Amino acid sequence: MFPGAQASPDAADPIAPPRAPTSPSRPPPGLGQRIAVVVNGNAKSVTGEVIETLDQILDSGDLFVSRRVEDSEGIARTLVDRGYGTILTGGGDGTFTVVVTAVVKEAERRGLTIPRFGMLRLGTGNALSWVLGASRVKGQGGQGLAVDLARLRSDAGSRELCLVEAEGILSPFCGFGIDADVLHDYATVKTAMSRGPLKRWAAGPVAYAIAATTRTIPSYVVRRKAPRCRVINEGGEALRVGEKGAIVGPPIGRGEVLYDGPARIAACSTIPYYGFGFRVFPYADDRPDKMNLRLSNISPFTFVTQFRSIWRGEYDDVEVTHDFFVDDVTIEMDPPTGFQIGGDARGERSSVRIRRSAPVKIVDFYAPPSG
Repeated sequence: MFPGAQASPDAADPIAPPRAPTSPSRPPPGLGQRIAVVVNGNAKSVTGEVIETLDQILDSGDLFVSRRVEDSEGIARTLVDRGYGTILTGGGDGTFTVVVTAVVKEAERRGLTIPRFGMLRLGTGNALSWVLGASRVKGQGGQGLAVDLARLRSDAGSRELCLVEAEGILSPFCGFGIDADVLHDYATVKTAMSRGPLKRWAAGPVAYAIAATTRTIPSYVVRRKAPRCRVINEGGEALRVGEKGAIVGPPIGRGEVLYDGPARIAACSTIPYYGFGFRVFPYADDRPDKMNLRLSNISPFTFVTQFRSIWRGEYDDVEVTHDFFVDDVTIEMDPPTGFQIGGDARGERSSVRIRRSAPVKIVDFYAPPSG
């Protein structure tokens, strides 16, 4: 199921992508300058008017609408066949994760150049949009899309961004613990709210807040003991990050244990944010060549009372929160604990290896114009 999907037996078939050209490795001249947009047809903001708006802005055949994760491989083949220079996704961080993973795998399989990626702000959390400067989509007609696409064609810059890779999936972030549990509880709350008078708030920060405060946090207070977390360095030298981002202690070598103790969250990211501007990884931008590994055993009481400073990434208690710069780690959790990739819950895991990916080129409206 595509991220955010509300699957049903009568779900519409995805809009079929155009037939691929007969010589995919040699696209027509200039085709690499074209832009393709892949949207998650199940995302709340992807309305019929939004799809119509995109279809009018884009060249014929450059809009792809998917409603199932199974569609991603077929769409990726067509995107690579056609040699698009830029691929934008619409539908949140999960949609970006699915599309980028499929396209990168397909391009690498064929030995072709990996295209540039970007995001349209059409999903729920949209952590990447805070990093890339994508416009907020307003209204049912999707105002803001035309602005972003015009900026993209005229002056949008690009930069390289490494992603995290876990279980063969590329994403901006992934992790164990409370964040994954909130996602599971959010899905439950969203389903309940969508059936009643509060359905307009069913997909968004209101439902997230209700899930966290009425289900996730109380469950940790009443019955959940923090799992034991063990992190092993599988890559190059890892560095411990102290207060205000200062490096503390000697480098930690390959095969050494970075941490062994209780953790309510154990997560890696190459960007500072989760959804809605939640600055969970305040040091992610400090080392573009590393991931920010964050381990925390913060208590539910502290989380609630210090929520504002935690949200802004300003809470700095090294006794309960441990940050590292890493490029390849194995995280072990006992007992098995909820795990999420790119904001999509993956179920419980006891051990996951997380690596920093090779960089991909991304559209960044904050970057200097490409000229």
